[in-house]
This record gives sequence, C-alpha cells and structure tokens, in this order.
Amino acid sequence: MKFPKPIPVKELANRINASLIGDDGLMATGINQVHQVEKGDITFVDIPKYYEKSLKSDASIIIINKKVECPPEKVLLLVEDPFNAYNDLVIRYRPYQALTTNISPEATIASTAIIEPNVVIGPHVTIGEHSHIQANVTIAEHTIIKDHVLIQSGSVIGTEAFYFKKDHEGYHKWRSGGRVIIEDRVDIGAACTINKGVSGDTIIGEGTKLDAQVHVGHDVRIGKHCLIAAQAGISGNTHIGDEVILYGQVGIAQNLKIGDKVIVSAKSGVSKDLEAGKVYFGYPAAEARTKYKELAALRHLPEFLSMYYK
Repeated sequence: MKFPKPIPVKELANRINASLIGDDGLMATGINQVHQVEKGDITFVDIPKYYEKSLKSDASIIIINKKVECPPEKVLLLVEDPFNAYNDLVIRYRPYQALTTNISPEATIASTAIIEPNVVIGPHVTIGEHSHIQANVTIAEHTIIKDHVLIQSGSVIGTEAFYFKKDHEGYHKWRSGGRVIIEDRVDIGAACTINKGVSGDTIIGEGTKLDAQVHVGHDVRIGKHCLIAAQAGISGNTHIGDEVILYGQVGIAQNLKIGDKVIVSAKSGVSKDLEAGKVYFGYPAAEARTKYKELAALRHLPEFLSMYYK
C-alpha cells in the first residue's frame, strides 16, 4: 500500500505515540508486510525470532516492541503493541468507505465499458475500455480493471483478505490496504471471488481465464495466459507463472511459487513449490509420471502381500 504523498516519520511517531530511534528526517512512502516491503515502506515486528528479518529487510521504518540497535538509514518506532499501531495506520490512511449508491462517484469507468444492471462498484475503482461487467457483480474499493476484461455474473472482486492475528483475546482482523489489479483481456467466470492484498496487490495477468467459482486469495499473483478451471482455490501470497493450467478443484497452499507452463490435474492438492514445465497430479501433488507409477505399484500390493501372509 502506497500513501498518496510521503509522510514525515516524526508525524507517524506522534500518531502512534512511539519513541523514535534513528534518522528522524525520513519520509514514509508506503506500508507493507515484511515479505513485500520496499525502500520507504513501514513494516512491523512483534516476535523476537523475526526481528533480524525485519531489521534487514528493505523497509525504512520498523514498528517494534523492543529497543534494539537501529540499522543505518532506518528508523525504529518503539511501541507496546506493533500490530495495532500498524493496523491503525492502515485504517487511517486507507479508511473503509461504505457505499450509499450502487456506483461510487469516486469510480472511474471508461465510456466504452458495459455495466449491466445491479452491478456494485466501490470507490477508487477503475474500469478500462471495452470491459464488460455482467449483472450482479460487486467490485470493491481500489480495484483496477484494465481493457477488454469480462467479469461474469455473481463474481465479487476485491473482497477483504482472510487475514487475522491471534492473541489471548482471539482473532483480530487486519485492515486490507491492498488492491486487485486485473490486466487486459482477462475473463473471470461466474461466482468467482478475488481477495484484495493485505498490503500489496493481488494481480491477474494479461489474457488469463478463470472458470466459475474460482477463489483467489490475498496477494496472489497469477501470470499471463493461464487457464484455471472451476472450483480451484489459490491461497494467499502464492505466485503463479505464465501459461499455467489448473484443472477443476485444484487446491494450492499459501506462499508457494508455481513455475511457468505447469499443469496440475483435477482435484490435486499442491503443498510445495512446483518446477516449471511439468505436469503434476495427486494429493500431495507430485510429478504425474512418478505419481502414476506409485498408484500402479499400490494396485499390486495385495498380490505381493499374499505371498507372505496366507
């Protein structure tokens, strides 16, 4: 998530009542989770085992709950509860805007776009040339839909990320400060759901086609010219390469990398990274040739065992 304009770190420290350690002349340009940060970003850490990762990240400003040595050209903002401080900043600079009309006056829609009845379009949405949004679609805040995109009836784009922090009181929801970006010539089938990023972008690449009832989690990045069949589910922060094919009911776990031109057969469950250019099958998914050999061997297991147990 990027701020509309840079924010002085002194202002941020005052806003969250933090002690400032380090370069007090820095300006914050955005706020992000640690695995997505860039120079100028704010991040937070509240667990000691992740201190080093956060301090060595590209983040310029780290909200932290323990006084430690500040790396050069960075700032530490010392607070008791870094998560709440971080979340409060996201809420302040990306406040939720409830709709009072079907199409927000803050949306930008190309004159050549087709918007059918009962479509709901939130604030800061952009819809490009010759895109077609069918009836009963919801497009939530901060979604960018580029040119020649088709979104079929009943889909919901830009839903809040399914992302919670647990403490002794239960689960606390993160405010989703990210966006959804749908690139040119993407087709999205009926009743699909696509979560916005927690702090970054969920991206559907140019020319990719989604069948009905596909779910795409937060911060997922899908490459160009992919085919994703019905009821596939892609968990948060997974990156999928170009020209990937996922057949029906494939499930992919979070934080994975799926290489270019991978094919995953129907009903497979993917729990680890997949190497480019191969066909995978099964649960857990493995290279198809290997998996089929294993299944063939299992069919002969009763015969083999009967030789020893009669």
